[in-house]
Order: sequence, then C-alpha cells, then structure tokens
Amino acid sequence: MAAVDDIWRSYRSPRKVVRQHFSRARSEPRLFTLLVAAMIVIFTAQWPRLAREQFENPDVPMAGLMLGTAMALAAVTPFIYLLAWLVAQALRLVGGRGDGYGGRLALFWALLSVSPLMLLQGLVTGMIGPGLQANVIGGIVFAVFVLFWGMGIKVTQFEPVQTGTPE
Repeated sequence: MAAVDDIWRSYRSPRKVVRQHFSRARSEPRLFTLLVAAMIVIFTAQWPRLAREQFENPDVPMAGLMLGTAMALAAVTPFIYLLAWLVAQALRLVGGRGDGYGGRLALFWALLSVSPLMLLQGLVTGMIGPGLQANVIGGIVFAVFVLFWGMGIKVTQFEPVQTGTPE
C-alpha cells in the first residue's frame, strides 16, 4: 500500500515523493520493481481496448491480443533503461549529475505515478473507441507523465543529494 499512497501523494507534491525515494539506500531491485509494477498497470489498462478490438474483429483471439501486448511491453523494457541512461548522460551537459540511478528512478516513478491515468485512458478507448475523447485523455496522460518525469529529473539530477531524510 505504500506505493499506492506515494502515487496519490505524487499528484500533490511529486518532487517531495521522488526526494523521499531518492534519499533511501540505493536498490536496483526496488527500481526494477517500480518498472514492473508500472508495466503491469499499463498492461491492465490495455484490456478494454483489446476487448473492443476483439469484438470488432472476432477472428483475432483475445489471448493472442493480450500475449502480443505483453510481449511488446517486455520488449520495450530495455529501451526504457536506455532512455533513462541517455537522458541522465545528456543532462551532464547542462550541469546535471548524470547519475544513472537517479535517472532510472525519475523515469520509472513517473511511469508508475501516471499509471492510474493510463487506466482511465484504457477505459475511455475501450468504451468510446478512438476519437477526440481518447486523444484528449492521451494528451493529459502524456502531459502529466512529462511533468512528473521533469520534476523527478530536477530532484535526482540537479538538487543536492540529501541522505537520512525521514520517510
């Protein structure tokens, strides 16, 4: 439940939440868990859209659609790591720390924090279908993701490192 509480707190004070995560002892398994949790929610958010696709095209089995989506998410995982590393290294050019761990934390936490909105986007796409409403919700999800990621980057790459901050 702590992660769910942190997700909700991220909508009020995202930098504070990232700062608390960043002040903890470094743990790659914890970061990977954040990414996997985000991927599970993103996968779940696709179910209404996949059900709509299967209904509109009954020749394609639902299991195949779900397997394809799961495999696509799994295939994207290394590129998410690469993106986090590239952004952290690029930020060195403008005075950032270039800390790979902080870059991964900022990106993975932004993905997990925006996942409730992705569930909404999946419902809208599944119930209404593609169109203006789905595009508006998609734009909102993207904007919130960029906002959360940017604030996480500011904390992990540009603020002084503080240890021992109370959780």
